This record gives sequence, structure tokens and C-alpha cells, in this order.
Amino acid sequence: MFQLFVQLANDPSPSPLPGLKPGLTQDMVTPGLLGFIATAFIVIIMAFLIVDMVRRIRRVRYRGELAEKAELDAAEAAGEEPTAQDGPSQD
Repeated sequence: MFQLFVQLANDPSPSPLPGLKPGLTQDMVTPGLLGFIATAFIVIIMAFLIVDMVRRIRRVRYRGELAEKAELDAAEAAGEEPTAQDGPSQD
């Protein structure tokens, strides 16, 4: 039984043909220049979006760190003891 499963797994079914089906040309089954241009456009747009997203995340994180430091400095100037909630994060 095991030998039958191994044999079925190794035999391709149906056996692949060495070329295209009759009536098809290479241009009918490939994306061509238009497909390449569309894919390249999407890749370039995604690269710009990723760079922009990283820049925005970095900017928000930096502004958050400045706000935390300003709150900490204001608490120290007022003579208050900063709590764990007011202190800088340990990221």
C-alpha cells in the first residue's frame, strides 16, 4: 500500500506536454511589456509608500519622546517627583 502511494506521488498526472497547446502563441500566455510596466509601477509606488510610512512613524516616535521629556522636565521644575507613568519609556 505504501509503495502504491509513493509511486502515485512520483508519477505526474497528467503528464506535461513539451510545448504550448495547439492554437496558443507565446504572446497569449505571457504578460508582455504591459504586464512588466504595470508590475514595475506597483513596485516603485510600494517602495515610496514604505519609505514615507517609515519616515512618518519615526517622526511620531520622536515627537512622543520630546513630549515625555518636556513633561518630565516640567515635573522636575515644579518640584514634583515624577511617577513611573511620567518617566521616560525604556524602549
